[in-house]
Amino acid sequence: MQIRTVRFDHPDAVKLNDQVQLEYAERYGDGDLTPMDPAQFVPPRGLFLLVYDGDAPVATGGWRAQEESAEGYADGDAEIKRMYVVREARGRGLARHILAALEDSARRAGRRRMILETGLKQPEAIALYTSSGYTPTTKFGLYRCYEDSRCYAKLLT
Repeated sequence: MQIRTVRFDHPDAVKLNDQVQLEYAERYGDGDLTPMDPAQFVPPRGLFLLVYDGDAPVATGGWRAQEESAEGYADGDAEIKRMYVVREARGRGLARHILAALEDSARRAGRRRMILETGLKQPEAIALYTSSGYTPTTKFGLYRCYEDSRCYAKLLT
């Protein structure tokens, strides 16, 4: 397994993003409609990672900088987006490795807090984050008013 830094619009990132959108649609009836721009994931204000098994992309994850806003973000936030592992590669600890790399990158970039939004229909994601030190936080972002949305945070300092 090899972790590579890529652009959010890299063809392999787009391929896995399409797959995660299908999984969101299976679970929730629609994909994630959160607006995202590839420029948001360019260091030092973000990062996007792909994990490869040989030549095959099998996992993704990224973070983007956020600052205080009406959507509930705070200054110094690093928001996790597009954490995903293809079904065939699950159970190998890849998401945990990506999460640690994202946290390290955000910390080095001076971000103070990692945040993320997930939903009740993703219990494996909730288990990953809570077992990695994330705790429930005030809801933020596009889905902050949705009943089955859950937001988590972890201090990086």
